[in-house]
Amino acid sequence: MSDAPKIENSTIEERRAYIKERFPCIADCDLCGLCRVFHGKDSEAAYADYIDGSREFLEVSADLYDNGEKT
Repeated sequence: MSDAPKIENSTIEERRAYIKERFPCIADCDLCGLCRVFHGKDSEAAYADYIDGSREFLEVSADLYDNGEKT
């Protein structure tokens, strides 16, 4: 998989498509675990700040990881 598109070089639609492709729901939470990583949110909700262009992908990812470590 390629790197996440930079906000300044991509559209909302491109960023949303990247998140959907990178974190697809496979409807088997026991096998996948993404819901747990995203604290019960789907990938688009978890990466909303990236998709809307207010924060880069790695910033949002770091927050998701940090929040997971604290619980």
